[in-house]
Amino acid sequence: MKKVSFALVQLNCSTDVATNIAKTVQAIRDAAARGAQVICLQELFSSVYFCYEENTAFFDLAEAIPGPSTDMFGSLAKELNVVIIASLFEKRAAGLFHNTTAVIDADGSYLGKYRKMHIPDDPGYYEKYYFTPGDLGYQVFNTKYAKVGVLICWDQWYPEAARLTALQGAEVLVYPTAIGWDMEEQNSEINREQYQAWQTIQRSHAIANGVPVVSVNRVGVENGQQFWGGSFVANAGGRIIFQAPHDVEEVAIVDVDVESSEYYRKTWPFLRDRRIDSYQDITKRFID
Repeated sequence: MKKVSFALVQLNCSTDVATNIAKTVQAIRDAAARGAQVICLQELFSSVYFCYEENTAFFDLAEAIPGPSTDMFGSLAKELNVVIIASLFEKRAAGLFHNTTAVIDADGSYLGKYRKMHIPDDPGYYEKYYFTPGDLGYQVFNTKYAKVGVLICWDQWYPEAARLTALQGAEVLVYPTAIGWDMEEQNSEINREQYQAWQTIQRSHAIANGVPVVSVNRVGVENGQQFWGGSFVANAGGRIIFQAPHDVEEVAIVDVDVESSEYYRKTWPFLRDRRIDSYQDITKRFID
């Protein structure tokens, strides 16, 4: 058993980028002081979730990666001896942007980035206007404390993404997230169903792949959305070992066994029994 302490930083955000960053940095310092080794930030933590509308002004929030934020987090990670998983708005070139997560190792080094592959386009979530789909593939980052596979928000609904990341040796899957309830929809049963679906699909990734899952969501009210918080950790058997509240900020420290795949994959050897010779049609859009 190898326990690694993961911090889930669930915060609300304002329109003031400097304030959001300062609050996040303080949360990282607090988490490190409480023994966190890998610190996971929510999706696009430095601003409001700007994809609620299509507005060219929001492109000014983007930055190069590596760039100012990764430099800042590199210094902080080295000072605190922690890994930082930071979701950022990447400007790749003029008119070309990605929803990207950078991974900083505990010595301050920049290990690389993952660009969100699955891009939604729904009322209040107009991400296709802002983000080009990722082209770096699915990746695992060999940090000081664990081999971390990073996926982002809408990727959560796709078992293919979790599988391909796990097959590269990820010891844990981390999902920075921004998802909430439409405040015009006051049906508590629908809200409950949506949250349970979101959590269940990610628990299924843990079960099917025999790896823990860490999912970090924002909280608070923004532009007609009640971000539902509920950040959680599922162990490699899909059991919830931590869940944050839906309506308050929280910086939670959760010990995760990053060697538990050994046990769970012996108990339920799903990888052994995969019929890889029968999966060719998975690359088709639909089997007509």
